[in-house]
Amino acid sequence: MSWYNNLVAFALIYMLTLFCVLPIGVKTAQDVGAEVEPGHASSAPLNPRIGFKFLLTFAISCVLFGVYYVVGTYDLLGLNDLLGRRF
Repeated sequence: MSWYNNLVAFALIYMLTLFCVLPIGVKTAQDVGAEVEPGHASSAPLNPRIGFKFLLTFAISCVLFGVYYVVGTYDLLGLNDLLGRRF
């Protein structure tokens, strides 16, 4: 696997993980019982904690990428034997 393939794989894993992490802990004004300010959507989160979610996403992505890298490097799925060629 080249560095470019690994970079693209990490970017994909990061983005998929980010979309899974974003809804965690979201509370809207209606959930808390606060008044919705004029001009704001009623579904907008009060405190999205986006920095924490980016760091959490990065940590989870590193673990998932590590699994991807080990499986790909050591050919743990046996794709070379199955298809009869080297990737």
